[in-house]
Amino acid sequence: MSYCAVLLDRDGTLVEPRHYPSEPNELVIYDGLAPELARVTGAGFRLALITNQSGLAHGYFDLVQLDRMHNFLTAELRHEGVVIDAIYYCPHHPEGKVQELAISCECRKPKPGMLLQAAADLDLDLTQSWFIGDILDDVEAGNRAGCRTVLVDLGTEHEPERPIRQPTHIARDSVHALRIVQAAVGLRDDVDLGYRPTRWTGEPSLAEAAKPASNRL
Repeated sequence: MSYCAVLLDRDGTLVEPRHYPSEPNELVIYDGLAPELARVTGAGFRLALITNQSGLAHGYFDLVQLDRMHNFLTAELRHEGVVIDAIYYCPHHPEGKVQELAISCECRKPKPGMLLQAAADLDLDLTQSWFIGDILDDVEAGNRAGCRTVLVDLGTEHEPERPIRQPTHIARDSVHALRIVQAAVGLRDDVDLGYRPTRWTGEPSLAEAAKPASNRL
């Protein structure tokens, strides 16, 4: 039996955006997000973080500091009744200062390596899973892995020009993104599924438009 999952980017999606956080108290979970995470995990979704952490390659922090941050984050969520099944991070960057991490790899988003590893480890059906992130590299990674994707609109991304970077849905914020997932599995019917940034001028996303009408949410 394979499981469905909600796969989340970390910085800007689960926690407030911050430039290369290196201390636990710099990871601030968005207000109102934990109850929405609890609802999707309560519905049977597994939960994993998928995060580029090139600060390791650049030497801004080390693995001990990263583990401390993630231990803090999982404890904070557990206190709210949310269990993270796994955390996957890419430590690489081709222009990094730490020699062994200054490489091109298969795990750094927009490549799908971390999502594929999560699927293998957690026995996931990625076609029935969701990847939520705040940049189009997240969307591309999710699409390449076969997930449905939600872009959290932080106002930083331009309208994508290639289908592989088109999200299935766009959300005003991370709470809205998780409610979109809930709507997809029938947990609620009060969700705006047609949100689109006002600065984007094109038609509905190609990923969504390509679906049969009966499958659109």
